[in-house]
Amino acid sequence: MKELTERQKQVISFIADYIKEHSYPPAIRDIATHFSISVKGAHDHVTALRKKGHLKHTNKRPRTMGLIQTKAEESLELISIPLLGSVAAGMPLLAEENFDGNVILHRSMIKKNKNYFALKVKGDSMSGAGILEGDLAIIEKQNTVRNGEIAVAIIDEAAALKRFYKESTRIKLQSENPDYPPIYSPDVRILGRLSGIIRTYQQ
Repeated sequence: MKELTERQKQVISFIADYIKEHSYPPAIRDIATHFSISVKGAHDHVTALRKKGHLKHTNKRPRTMGLIQTKAEESLELISIPLLGSVAAGMPLLAEENFDGNVILHRSMIKKNKNYFALKVKGDSMSGAGILEGDLAIIEKQNTVRNGEIAVAIIDEAAALKRFYKESTRIKLQSENPDYPPIYSPDVRILGRLSGIIRTYQQ
């Protein structure tokens, strides 16, 4: 990797700290605001860091930059999983697997040889299970779950995070908030089961 200028070192440090705090990378505007520079200036710094081999950027969508790990950083065993938009913990939202960046996790948080993705929780219907609006739900990909497990389910082209129960002729998706009635459907597609929750504290 090529040597960085002092300002580039500051920018890469800010990006690393931002990812550590938020579990996803900053937008170009976040960098510009932090350093009190123009958006173009921030973009130029990011472009230079990519050219010098310190950042990777898989596509042109926002919040998709990632740090290229050194051997020392690899020993921390951090991995990234895709953030695929939002899932309703209230009324179902349109389920579009729109890539919205990455979430950084330690390997101890997930199982080996399993695939995961993250969704941002919308609504409060799962508050009784400790799942709040704004949380990041870490989902283990699988197309079946056991009764009583919390799953991401597709109903009528919409995704919802609910507790799953299979009945004789239908599926019941149960909320964890008495203000929300169960959802019943004979046709439910399971995307995965809830593996964990990441929450950022805000005052």
